[in-house]
Amino acid sequence: MAPTRDELEEIRRAAEAWAKAVLDPALKQSPERKPVFRTSSLEDVPRIATPLDTPALDYLGDLGFPGQFPFTRGVQPTMYRGRLWTMRQYAGFATARETNERFRFLLEQGQTGLSVAFDLPTQVGLDSDHPLAAGEVGKTGVAVDTLADMEALFDRIPLDKVSTSMTINATAAVLLAMYIAVAEKRGISPASLSGTVQNDILKEYIARGTYIYPPQPSMRLVTDIFDYCPRELPLWNTISISGYHIREAGATAAQEIGFTLADGIAYVEAAVSRGLDVDRFGARLSFFFNAHNDLFEEVAKFRAARRLWARIMKDRFGADAPKARTMRFHCQTAGSALTAQQPENNIVRVTIQALAAVLGGAQSLHTNSRDEALALPTETSVRIALRTQQILACESGVADTIDPLGGSYFVETLTDGLEKQARAVIEAVDRKGGMIRAIEEGYVQRQIQDSAFASQKKVEAGEDVVVGVNRYRVEEPEPEGILKVDPAVEAEQVKRLAEIKAGRNAEAVAVSLDRIREAARTTDNLLPPILEAVRVYATLGEISGVLGEVFGAYRERVVI
Repeated sequence: MAPTRDELEEIRRAAEAWAKAVLDPALKQSPERKPVFRTSSLEDVPRIATPLDTPALDYLGDLGFPGQFPFTRGVQPTMYRGRLWTMRQYAGFATARETNERFRFLLEQGQTGLSVAFDLPTQVGLDSDHPLAAGEVGKTGVAVDTLADMEALFDRIPLDKVSTSMTINATAAVLLAMYIAVAEKRGISPASLSGTVQNDILKEYIARGTYIYPPQPSMRLVTDIFDYCPRELPLWNTISISGYHIREAGATAAQEIGFTLADGIAYVEAAVSRGLDVDRFGARLSFFFNAHNDLFEEVAKFRAARRLWARIMKDRFGADAPKARTMRFHCQTAGSALTAQQPENNIVRVTIQALAAVLGGAQSLHTNSRDEALALPTETSVRIALRTQQILACESGVADTIDPLGGSYFVETLTDGLEKQARAVIEAVDRKGGMIRAIEEGYVQRQIQDSAFASQKKVEAGEDVVVGVNRYRVEEPEPEGILKVDPAVEAEQVKRLAEIKAGRNAEAVAVSLDRIREAARTTDNLLPPILEAVRVYATLGEISGVLGEVFGAYRERVVI
């Protein structure tokens, strides 16, 4: 129950007396470090939070209980008391066989889910032998050209027992089809597969740039997956609506919530307009957020996002099923917060960020490695990052009670403030005509650029301290022992691709590509013909190229 008016008045008088008798003399003797304390979203941080900061808090309406609307306190009734979050380490480099070795190493170390990083050519639909892929093969992730690569990538990994997340967007349908085909060849039913395909193309236009086609046909590919998976892969999360990259591009915590949920609204609207049932497809939507440095703001961010999404699905889209109102999310610690200077400091940063994710109720977590500001992480580094999660889970006690910061006057104040700011961001996007229109006009990109610029100015002025960068610097030797991808990997991958092309049934490939082309010209779901094509070892580039013939290519608008 909220405090009564009389109780609030009593607290107000007591606070005034405390300020006069205790606080003011202390401030005269020793002023505070800053004239104003603010979060990244410019929320004023109170000197001390009291019930005066949350006078209208309605426990049942605003907080409730875990597993119950509005899900502020968590999406499962027992949260981590019943099952810990899925511990993932994002991995992928060089060839599929080398990445498979890293996957099996991580599983042996106690990781409970896989998370696949693909190289840039794979992300933008280019085969490894394409001229534009030169120099990029296997560098920022694993190269996957055909089903043969996917078979090698998941060799000796029990796909019906391990949850797999694939960070892929423009070519999501092709990679998902390859994953299904690998399972089929092993006699594993697609219905038993669990995992997530990122499949969030809107944030590519906003913050990353690995798009291929214009927004409308890209949205069709997204909703094709929404339509296909509930029937064939009922345990699969059909999208991971990603605020992570929006935050990495420079957005504030409030913008991360607002723009991410605005993307979510666009996907739901596209699916509903296609005639899909919001209660059915809505239950398999998932989200992906950044865990940044400001511990309390980040905890409040996750709670505010969960509550706001539940209200949007209920009030805006009429979702009745509790699962369709539920925001389940994966979290990754902030890559942009890592420093090349004094990289061991990153272990501490990642620990704080991971703690925020756990206190905020994440369902899945990736912890960055200490050396990722320098290169792809070594095995030693990823083991430390994974152990960070395991120590939090097993030794810290933070997983033993649900939403332990719930009811904190400060955290509830931040939660309310972030929800209000995020709602304002969504309303601004709505006034622009929706997310696609706002992206095409460059509105979203400009808002993020402005926030990034303001943040960088604070660092350069020394107002915001980055330890080891603008304060507490030391002379350091050149880093040693960082992971480097052998340039010979590219030649090896191109040779392997040539062998696959030479040994496959060329006629079957041509027929399958024609079927994709014809389906793209209609409103038919593209997953079945794409699955047929990958089964006969059509390449990722061939399939993407055929779709490009029909859909065209997207050219980014320059935002100034």
